[in-house]
Amino acid sequence: MDAIKLKRALKRGEHVFGFMSSAMASARWAGSLRGSTADYCIIDSEHGSRDRTEIQTLIRMLRASDVTPIVRIPVPKAEYVAMALDAGTAGILAPYCETVEQVEEVVATGKWHPLKGEYLTRAVRDNVFPSAETKKYLQRRHRESLVVIGIESEPAYENLESILEVGGIDGVFVGPNDMSTSLGIPDDYSNPKYRKVVKDIIRRCEARGIPVMVHQQTVDTSAAAIKLGSRFVLHATDAGMLQRAVAGELNELRKVAGKSAGKLRNTVDVV
Repeated sequence: MDAIKLKRALKRGEHVFGFMSSAMASARWAGSLRGSTADYCIIDSEHGSRDRTEIQTLIRMLRASDVTPIVRIPVPKAEYVAMALDAGTAGILAPYCETVEQVEEVVATGKWHPLKGEYLTRAVRDNVFPSAETKKYLQRRHRESLVVIGIESEPAYENLESILEVGGIDGVFVGPNDMSTSLGIPDDYSNPKYRKVVKDIIRRCEARGIPVMVHQQTVDTSAAAIKLGSRFVLHATDAGMLQRAVAGELNELRKVAGKSAGKLRNTVDVV
């Protein structure tokens, strides 16, 4: 699904489905992705050690596979948004945003790049541009642009209403590991405190027409997020799904051969 179709589906209240890439490096993944039914993929450059050339290669490969590329930048800074856009991404995910100023900075660049400095501030805060033609040009240039904001801590949650006042947010990302750790209940996703926070984030965002992605790692936890109202479905990582697929199929063959199945040990980092 290309970015325009993805944005339209979300605006219609539909679900879209994707995963995070933490290990994928070769363009030869394209064949697998064409049959994957993935609508989008997030290229992780916050925790993943990816340079600009690799990100650009992955973006082109995802586009050729009809999968919308979204880059998770290292920190919520305009410079990283601009670099991802220059590499050809359809969208960016800005992690761990806690202030209105951070959100304004990444949204402004995501929607009005290559404006910079005072012109960019005028555009995002006052809707003032160098000319009407400049505004039309930038709107055309960013027709597919997606800006997703990471709400991943208790301070971010407490500041959510002010953050959502910033125009141009296309989605909100909840990082369960960061959020649960901030709440004092690390990785306890069944804890009522965690579930209450996530449910409230989804409710408040959906009231403004903003879909929420909750990055869970298993089918059961991703299903729970969908039941809470998540429509921007972000499931697992390429490394995690590959590990489970390899273990699952080889264990089936062990059973056929009369051998005991090996126990799956999750050695994939949560990102």
